[in-house]
Amino acid sequence: MTMTRSGLAVLAMAVLAVSAPPKAGAEMASSPVMFAAHRAIYELSIDSTTPGSGVSAIGGRIVYELTGSACEGYAQNMRFVTVTSNSEGGSQTTDLRTSSWEQVPAQKLRFSSSTYNNDELAEQARGTAQRSGLQDAPAVDLAKPEKKTFSIATPVYFPMQHSTALIQAARTGARHFAADLYDGSESGTKVYSTSALIGRPVAPGAGSIKALAGQKSATALDAVQSWPVSISYFAQGVNAKHKDEIPLYEMSYRFHENGVTSDLRLDYGDYALKGELKELTFLETTTCPVDKP
Repeated sequence: MTMTRSGLAVLAMAVLAVSAPPKAGAEMASSPVMFAAHRAIYELSIDSTTPGSGVSAIGGRIVYELTGSACEGYAQNMRFVTVTSNSEGGSQTTDLRTSSWEQVPAQKLRFSSSTYNNDELAEQARGTAQRSGLQDAPAVDLAKPEKKTFSIATPVYFPMQHSTALIQAARTGARHFAADLYDGSESGTKVYSTSALIGRPVAPGAGSIKALAGQKSATALDAVQSWPVSISYFAQGVNAKHKDEIPLYEMSYRFHENGVTSDLRLDYGDYALKGELKELTFLETTTCPVDKP
């Protein structure tokens, strides 16, 4: 199973701007959630396998970029490449490329994704999801893999909206956050039920990222608090009906309040990958105009 956009979207968590000082208590919990524009590169390696998985080695890289602002919307671009070797000596290269733009507030989502196996196109989705209000179920207009228009039966979160809600929950000290998520994954028709566990906050300066030592971005990253987060992804409605259901996959990471994630781990059941944050560049953040009285 390749990584879907829903899991990768969590790499872009809604956060305070990098230059904003940490806040405490009710002020921090109620302050506006924004995103820090950045580019992050993660080196992937195998973390564990189960007997009979047939996987002998996996290596790869994720390059992720987030840009935009609350007034012009947020854009995400990601490339996720893995080379998997099996116990019989064969190998496969999987190349997932995604891009999206999400309006703020989350009333419109444009998405596009393509998956290549050994340089051959295996899966593609492109379309737009829209709704009148944040509590409304969205209508989806698909262009790929085939032209199709449909409505999602229940209200869902879009990716950045989901990230915003997750960080707001973390700020208040919540330990669990559950929500249905739509991001245009796979054929563009899939909705996930997600269940997130949020750990205790890590204070600024309490855990520097060793792989970033010497990089200019390391100081900014070290200056904000973070949370350990683990998110399980289920087929829509499954987790609510069957509490002991095995998730489709799980994603855990350290979630920094400037939007960056580190200590990444992706668990697909038969095998798990770890992703080490090797390079981090903070990009120019677009400033929204201030309304004058």
